[in-house]
Amino acid sequence: MAGTRTHADEAREEVVEAALARLGLDAKARLLAGQDMWTLPGLPEIGLKSLVMSDGPIGVRGVRWTADDPSVALPSPTALAATWDPELARRAGVLLAQESRRKGVHVLLAPTVNLHRSPLGGRHFEAYSEDPYLTGLIGAGYVKGVQSGGVGTTVKHFVANDAETDRFTVNNLLSERALRELYLAPFETIVENAHPWGIMTAYNTVNGTTMTEHRYLVNEVLRGEWGFDGFNVSDWTAARSTVGAIEGGLDVAMPGPDTVYGAALAAAVRDGKVDEATVDTAVRNVLRLAARVGILEGAEPVVTELPETVDGSELAREIARRAFVLVRNEGALPLKPGRVALIGAAARDARVLGGGSATVFPSRIVSPLDGLTAALPEGTLTYAVGAAPDTELSVFDPGFELCAICRDADGNVIGSDSAPGGQLKWMGPSALPEGVTYEQLHTVEVTGTFTPRESGLHAFGIQGIGTFTLTIGGTTHFDDVQNPAKDDPFITFFGEPTPRAQAELTAGEPVDVSLTYVVEPPEGLTMRAIIFALAHQEPQRDPDELIAEAVAAARDADTAVVVVATTERVESEGFDRADLRLPGRQDDLVRAVAAANPNTVVVVNSGSPVELPWRDDVAAVLLSWFPGQEGGAALADVLTGAHEPGGRLPTTWGSLTDAPVTQVVPSDGELPYTEGVFIGYRAWEKEGRSPSYAFGHGLGYTDWTYESVEATGTTVRVRVRNSGQRPGREVVQVYLAPSEPDAERPARWLAGFAGVEAAPGESAEVTVELPRRMFEIWDEMTMSWSLVKGSYEIQVGRSITDRRLTATINV
Repeated sequence: MAGTRTHADEAREEVVEAALARLGLDAKARLLAGQDMWTLPGLPEIGLKSLVMSDGPIGVRGVRWTADDPSVALPSPTALAATWDPELARRAGVLLAQESRRKGVHVLLAPTVNLHRSPLGGRHFEAYSEDPYLTGLIGAGYVKGVQSGGVGTTVKHFVANDAETDRFTVNNLLSERALRELYLAPFETIVENAHPWGIMTAYNTVNGTTMTEHRYLVNEVLRGEWGFDGFNVSDWTAARSTVGAIEGGLDVAMPGPDTVYGAALAAAVRDGKVDEATVDTAVRNVLRLAARVGILEGAEPVVTELPETVDGSELAREIARRAFVLVRNEGALPLKPGRVALIGAAARDARVLGGGSATVFPSRIVSPLDGLTAALPEGTLTYAVGAAPDTELSVFDPGFELCAICRDADGNVIGSDSAPGGQLKWMGPSALPEGVTYEQLHTVEVTGTFTPRESGLHAFGIQGIGTFTLTIGGTTHFDDVQNPAKDDPFITFFGEPTPRAQAELTAGEPVDVSLTYVVEPPEGLTMRAIIFALAHQEPQRDPDELIAEAVAAARDADTAVVVVATTERVESEGFDRADLRLPGRQDDLVRAVAAANPNTVVVVNSGSPVELPWRDDVAAVLLSWFPGQEGGAALADVLTGAHEPGGRLPTTWGSLTDAPVTQVVPSDGELPYTEGVFIGYRAWEKEGRSPSYAFGHGLGYTDWTYESVEATGTTVRVRVRNSGQRPGREVVQVYLAPSEPDAERPARWLAGFAGVEAAPGESAEVTVELPRRMFEIWDEMTMSWSLVKGSYEIQVGRSITDRRLTATINV
């Protein structure tokens, strides 16, 4: 199913087999275990270089998690999916391959193609959509782009890793039909259409078997039915059993050096618990990957001619404006000439990406304030902070100028590195400063100055666990142990900072700061890593006073633009959301500004749905997602009308009260997917509930007339006309609805889509081929796909609820 092998593939296989034959058991077992956080060992005896992996999906971090090694930061995956453009996703992948090569990375740990099962999923910004078909096509475009640059991908997290609560231990209980029709479907689409070189298996358990040991889903479905021939790597620390993992089809256990493979795997073979041929199969998969990316001597890499160089900043800006979804517009956009009041903390300190392992450090960030200041005539823009979303300390605040000093147990300096913002994430030996080893390292001191931009009482604190000493302005405020608060190490390391000091500071006057960490690996954790941060919070003013200032600014302006946002404590890896509300007093801010200025535009800076209780009281609502490093410039492009907002919703937006699927917290370790195949818009329609904004919805700056639809077999031709006054792009969406209602099937589902551009008055035609799978269901009796014959209505329109034309076909 994944495709037939070419002559070049066969030549690589010969090199792989020859290399495998020269390896002994210990070397083979060692190759399947990470040698550190991000790499596999090289084996010079067979001409194999060390394989380097790096987190994505919106940038390439490399092995050093530091702002000193910057990365291009593209918009979030939800933003990329909002473009409804697999070709644009391919171009994003080409750029990320370029970034990977620049950083010496062979395999990108992306894309994430889990589904938005419930709006409470805390990591949904890192996945694409609630719809498996849209997810699969965007993911396939992304994989094609990355691998066209000679870099491997690992499609993740296989499978049903659709929430974060108890993700290490949860047993997700799914019907075979739901697995096949929803959760496996994007992976299958990508394997069939993009031939990925890697898959990452998830932490969670599915129907009683942990995914790193799931022989049925990995060996029988992924490899057997679909023909996947790439390597299968565990999510970090997910592998728990030597025998279970290797028998279950797991090729590589990460990170190292302490894993269930390596010496433990060699011992299991010698003890007769594992057949060496099973180990050979895994090694063969890893060597095939090495051959494909060009690090196995004698094997020609898959890509010998690289794509043309991509301008990362320009592409980031293009994707952002193409992703912005205008969900409401009562004539406020594009902005008309006049005075603009820009309001919101996130307008000044932009949140451009989600939290957790997806984090990268761009060389620059264009905030909405930056973008509009550059785009609008001088003197026409004012700014007010309004009600800030943050109620806690933040890491990487502006104003710090710091370095990291490494000392041994005698206090001797053994190395140093810069530490922009006071955040250190040294994961593995290769991330340490030159000349420093974990064996020597006793303390790390982050030290330098902090220059406040506001006068008043500033708070400082610590993110991380271990023994710390915090000194501000020569006064030691904390000298003790900070203990973990959660079982999930991601929450422990990346969770809410703990306040430890307060200091009265004057704007513009630097103060000395120092945070010293004693290097003692936390009990129970095998990863060699230095992860901590100096956190900070600006003086806290009365929210009512800040809102009053924003109202005054809005009243004096022709248009008020309010930027509201989530925070890293709302959307991040490691935890799910408790609600869908905007944090802090932001809802109050919007209401107050809208009451003062009826021409209020709200920009929603979140990676996934939030409730918008004021949405009918404002003139326009624009969803910007996490827009990447050029988000502010792209926002200015769209608000001023230089470009239209091009996005359509990849996920339904509505209130938590009305959301049909909300259970993400396991009971007794189990989370039943009782909704079956009804998630997202399928569930909203089944329950007869109206969301705030429907799947597929999105407005532009022109109008479209749907003129005709013609269905010939499974080929659908649609003619549309740009009936507005501006050039524009439309996403023609095709839904398939059985003519005979069936309670076990959705009322309708996305079956195809196509983008089209046209000038004012111009018409255009698109052709959409409906895949056979759209007419099939998974039959749990025969355990196979079954074509459901009968009459179907082809419904064409602008969203799941805005359907303009119909045609009927019989299959």
